[in-house]
Amino acid sequence: MNADASAAAPPKEPAVLSIAGSDSSGGAGIQGDLKTFAALGIYGATAITAITAQNTKGVSAVHLVPGDIVAAQIDAVFADLNVRAVKTGMLGGAEQIEATADRLRHWAGGVPVVVDPVMVSTSGARLLEPSAVHALIEGLFPLADLITPNLAEAAALLDVSIARTDEEIEAQARGIHALGPRAVLIKGGHAGGATATDVLFDGTEIQRFIAPRVPTRNTHGTGCTLSAAIAAHRAQGLPLVAAIEAAKAYVQGALLAADALHIGDGAGPLAHFWKMPKI
Repeated sequence: MNADASAAAPPKEPAVLSIAGSDSSGGAGIQGDLKTFAALGIYGATAITAITAQNTKGVSAVHLVPGDIVAAQIDAVFADLNVRAVKTGMLGGAEQIEATADRLRHWAGGVPVVVDPVMVSTSGARLLEPSAVHALIEGLFPLADLITPNLAEAAALLDVSIARTDEEIEAQARGIHALGPRAVLIKGGHAGGATATDVLFDGTEIQRFIAPRVPTRNTHGTGCTLSAAIAAHRAQGLPLVAAIEAAKAYVQGALLAADALHIGDGAGPLAHFWKMPKI
């Protein structure tokens, strides 16, 4: 046996897996997640659940990937790569959710799972079938280290009105936590005011993350990017609160630099590579 063959293989690079839909305009979904992973210096892998036809002005068509193909993608990634965190985004329907939950139960023990319950696009297009909400709660919430709904999604998950006060947001965070995840981060970016506040409940205490609101229309993919960044930092070994803080700092920088991009005629994407010099 030669020396090369007998030498121990080098350790595999850590990777983060995004299970989500494709955004043809490149700002959100799988494409936005991969940009986020690359910008934060971690290898990204994907399992595509849906193909959307969309641009900065809206979503014009959605095609769901069959559940067995979703499952096969997840199996292929976990069987070979060193997956250290998972992020789920747009899943589309109950079939895709059930396939995802089944394979994560098989593969992802001990791996942080960040679930972004993508239900409606910023432009108003429905991205999750109403009948699939129960499957999302029953199948994925018990596997999740963190759920990251926005205000509208939090209300939809609990079948209540959108929270208008700090007390209502806190109550909804507690209500979603009771559905099974280890922690809940309700994003306040769609609320009014000079600052945007995200509220975290981990089953023990409430924590708030406050940032100045950035005056830009280029906000396409903000939620996807935040959850992807949290997953990336979890894969790199940060504890949850530190991962959220680092992810929010990254998103804030991407929003502040977003107006330097001129992509499309509608709500453009964030500047995912704002930390990197232009080539």
